Amino acid sequence: MGALRERFWERPLADLSAEEWEALCDGCGRCCLHKVEYEDTGEIEHTNVACKLLDPRSAQCTDYKHRKAFVPDCLRLTLKIVEDVSWLPATCAYRRRADGQPLPRWHYLLTGDREDVVRAGVSVAGRVVSETDAGPLEHHVVEWDDDEEDAA
Repeated sequence: MGALRERFWERPLADLSAEEWEALCDGCGRCCLHKVEYEDTGEIEHTNVACKLLDPRSAQCTDYKHRKAFVPDCLRLTLKIVEDVSWLPATCAYRRRADGQPLPRWHYLLTGDREDVVRAGVSVAGRVVSETDAGPLEHHVVEWDDDEEDAA
């Protein structure tokens, strides 16, 4: 991994190196959860069903480097699409920076502690079930607390 510049997270997303882009992720695991999209309305509902590669206890991908080989439709968040992914939570560092907002106060780049995302109640760690055990997604629709003021 290359050197990370001081306070790189304050720079525009387009200025970040690949390593800085990856380091921006807070590790909440919310992007690794299945969503239900209704064809007739386009409405998207969130579930508590995690990708088979997400460890439900830690909210970390068990094979991040090779995830596309096991989950071909895994979304690779890029600068090109970050503004178009409407279901990213309001607390997501990529979404916040794309909108010109600062990182949330609990973000590990500010606090130095990766567990702060869990303490802030933003992480899915311990709150999800693996897709291998879940059954129909419609039975797992949830509303995550996206209140920016509380979680940010």
